[in-house]
This record gives sequence, structure tokens and C-alpha cells, in this order.
Amino acid sequence: MSSAPGSPRHVAIIMDGNGRWATNKGWPRLVGHRKGAERVKEIVRVAPDLGVEYLTIYAFSTENWKRSTEEVLGLMTLFGRYIQREAKALSEEGVRMRFIGDRSRLDPKLRDLMVWIEEKTKDSTKLNLTVAINYGGRDELLRAARRIATQVEEGALAPDEVCEALLDRTLDTADLPDPDLVIRTSGETRVSNFLLWQAAYAEYEFTPVLWPDFTPEVMAEILSRYGHRERRFGGVKP
Repeated sequence: MSSAPGSPRHVAIIMDGNGRWATNKGWPRLVGHRKGAERVKEIVRVAPDLGVEYLTIYAFSTENWKRSTEEVLGLMTLFGRYIQREAKALSEEGVRMRFIGDRSRLDPKLRDLMVWIEEKTKDSTKLNLTVAINYGGRDELLRAARRIATQVEEGALAPDEVCEALLDRTLDTADLPDPDLVIRTSGETRVSNFLLWQAAYAEYEFTPVLWPDFTPEVMAEILSRYGHRERRFGGVKP
């Protein structure tokens, strides 16, 4: 396994298939989520060696609240445990961890843990790990639009000053480059409200592999294929 020439700087992953993986084996869905969390640790560990500087993972969408109370509570507990258990390793391995999404609906203890790990790892530079929790692309754009509208209403901003650059700076991802590659596991071929603005010119890869089976070798193979793609951003090849 090695980094391919032209590896994407920023990879975003829709981690799908945890529940299906567990159900296929006759186990509770939460077993699949726990296995998925172990896979996250492994992918985070190898990402820098594959040439990835930014890794963004979709952990919990604004629509995931529709799931059973047991599954939602189990996922929230899993998030908190991951932060606590991995804090030392993330710091030692040079991983900066931060979160995007609307935190207002999350448990205060989890929010405190999120702030704590962000502060603890803020000076790390080997890999930028961003976790999307209670995140939805439409919700993010709506929140950004409301903030901009408030500035216009208060006279701090003129309507003709609203531009793409301003919206970029108002989004949750203001400090992140746009993703070069978006990967979705489990065979589904939809974007599920993930980074709608930021991924406008990203390359997409849909793999049938369920997230708990998404090994570093699978990741390396996808990145290798990415290295052979031609990105023109709406232009034409000279």
C-alpha cells in the first residue's frame, strides 16, 4: 500500500453500511457502528501515508434523528467514547480533530468533549480530521444565509457585498479547502445532503464495500484511481 501520484489533498467520506453489515451477520446495528468506529481509527492512521492532508467523515446527519431512540443514543455514546479514548493517540500522531454541524441539539456533555478535543489537538498538523455530527448541507447553507441576512439587516453588510467568498467564510468549513474526492461506501449512489456547496467540483467514488470492511487497501486503490482522473473544473484540456 503506497501513496499514488496526484493523491487528493482533501478526502470526504460518507461512511455507510454499518447497520447493514451487522444485520447481515445477525447482530444488533450498534455492533456495526462500533466496528465502524474501529475502521475510522485505522483509516485516520493511514491517511497521511496515502498523501491525504484533510479527512472529513460523515458521522451523523440531520436526518439520522429519525432512527430509533436506542440507535441514536448508542451513536452519541459512541462518539463521546471515541473522543475520550482516542484523544491521546490523536494528539501523539499529529491529528487535529474538529467538528462541523449544528451542535445545539447535542447533549451538553458531548459538546464539552468536542470543544475539549478541538482545543487539545488545535496545533497538530499531520492530518486534519473533521467529523460531521448533526450535519446537513442544506441546514448548513440555511444557517449561513441567516447569519448573512442578519448582517445585512443590521447594516454591517451591503447586499451587493454578498458573494461566493463571503458564503465560503460563513459556512462550517470556513477553514477547510474544498474536498477533492468524496467516497461513499455500501453501494448507494447518492450524496445524502453532504457538503453540497463544497463538493461542487469534487470527484466522486461509489464503492459497494460496507464501511466496516473498508480497509486501508480499499482506500489506497480508490486514491490510485483518482490519480488518473483529469479535473478541468468546467474548462477544457489545453
